Amino acid sequence: METRSIVVVSLHSPKERLWGELIDVSNAGVTLRGIDLGSFDDFVSQVLHPEGDRIGLPTLFFPMLRIERIALDEARGSIPSLAEMFERKVGRSLVDYLAQFA
Repeated sequence: METRSIVVVSLHSPKERLWGELIDVSNAGVTLRGIDLGSFDDFVSQVLHPEGDRIGLPTLFFPMLRIERIALDEARGSIPSLAEMFERKVGRSLVDYLAQFA
């Protein structure tokens, strides 16, 4: 996986799943600009219908001890990836959208 890839990170203790742009992977841990997977629809809704300023994604760091798995956000057969769903709904890719906050 390369930086700027869109990924799903699975954590344990407590169990969490996060979706977003991979910033860095090191021996210490993983840095991600992302959100809890359960907040995906709310995030898309806020992007489409902002009340005030546009929102980006928070930059998060998780120590390697919590990382269970990192998976690329990829389409599976006829099921689109979350990044593809974001692009269809918003009209631009997640990486392009987040570039305005860099």
